[in-house]
Amino acid sequence: MNEHKKRGILGLGLLQKLKLKRASEIMPNFLVRLQPDPFLNELTNMFERTTEKGSVWVTLKHSSDKSKVQRNKMKTAGEKVEYRCLIRATDGKKTISTMVGAKDHQRFQSSYATILKARMTALKKRERKDKRKAADSDKKADSKKRSSAAKKTSN
Repeated sequence: MNEHKKRGILGLGLLQKLKLKRASEIMPNFLVRLQPDPFLNELTNMFERTTEKGSVWVTLKHSSDKSKVQRNKMKTAGEKVEYRCLIRATDGKKTISTMVGAKDHQRFQSSYATILKARMTALKKRERKDKRKAADSDKKADSKKRSSAAKKTSN
């Protein structure tokens, strides 16, 4: 069972043996494929759940829904293989995904960017030195090096 759990493969027979109705009962991190709009809604919910503690990981992958054998058959037949973008998001507990085609990518990208901009408020601002103070400290360090080098050569 551990092998199946690792690879995310649960057959109907295994589910019946375990007396489960859904694979998500044993694997809460089971991958759910959604349409683009429900995916964006669920992604927003994930960001809301992890505002205080936790992270959301989003991955994008160039993909087609066809296997390599099917793609090779299509290429030899002269058909074009339509590639899509596979987008996955997980918060460690739940994993969702969607496929976005070339026709829908502009609208999806603008909605996705809006969500990211609105939900990345928990990021910590990087502490930076004041440019003048940093430049002054660099000049002082250079002058100390020169004076110590001059003392060594004079001795």
